[in-house]
Amino acid sequence: MKTITVFTPTYNRAYCLHKCYESLIKQSNQDFVWLIIDDGSTDTTEELVASWIKENKIDIIYHYQENLGMHGGHNAAYRLIETTLNLCIDSDDCMAENAIEKILNSWETIKDKPEYAGLVGLDADESGAIIGTKIPENIKETTLYDIYNVHGVKGDKKLVYRTEVVKKYPSYPIFEGERFVPLGYLYQLIDQDYKLLPVNEVFCVVEYMADGSSMNMLKQYRRHPRGFAFSRKSRMQLAKNFKDKFKNAIHYVSSSMFIKNGSFLKESPKKLITFLAIPFGVLLNLYIRYKTKNEF
Repeated sequence: MKTITVFTPTYNRAYCLHKCYESLIKQSNQDFVWLIIDDGSTDTTEELVASWIKENKIDIIYHYQENLGMHGGHNAAYRLIETTLNLCIDSDDCMAENAIEKILNSWETIKDKPEYAGLVGLDADESGAIIGTKIPENIKETTLYDIYNVHGVKGDKKLVYRTEVVKKYPSYPIFEGERFVPLGYLYQLIDQDYKLLPVNEVFCVVEYMADGSSMNMLKQYRRHPRGFAFSRKSRMQLAKNFKDKFKNAIHYVSSSMFIKNGSFLKESPKKLITFLAIPFGVLLNLYIRYKTKNEF
């Protein structure tokens, strides 16, 4: 069995998925399988992947499901993965040069240390510039939460998890009529029990597409308020300081307004903080409505 699964949830991305494929066949270490989660595509994704499987240049597993959104794709991947490690490369991104080799070399240093959930590495853009900032070199262990909230690191980072760790935690919830739950929900749960090994190497080359989640966050926020409210409740409960609790309470109030949840205060894990956040949540809700008015 291979050591690592690279999984890619995709929806109608046949036009750009080849970049990920090409980056994978060029990897110096081929100790991986590529798991493609086709989240209900109506384009030529299935035929394209079938042609790659026929080429037999890398190991590919193809899984088709009804459209459930990015988090639904992650749920399917975590059910199907059998390798020791896993990481997600989005359908508009690609693996950095020699990334598999770098990941597995770093993995050797912690594979016998069960307190580590895995590794956290860097993303870069197509010019090679690091997304955000590097991780301070003096940090030998961390959590994803601490990377951003304690060490002040900026920008997206790439997570490589032990599969057995990920499988211990609940799946992302599926809300009827919605297609998005922030992926950070699971990562923060893992942070409560495990550490990550920081690796200042580029694992992923990213391109923020016009139709991607990153470039449409306010619209996602309004289209999927139950998913966002669920995530903010969890983050509020697990936050380590008042500032972070209050920020998440503001977003929770705003999302609750979109779904007309009159019981939001009763359902909050931090009722006093949520009560204090109400005026700011109302303002945020009005701001999002204004910024997305042409879409709705």
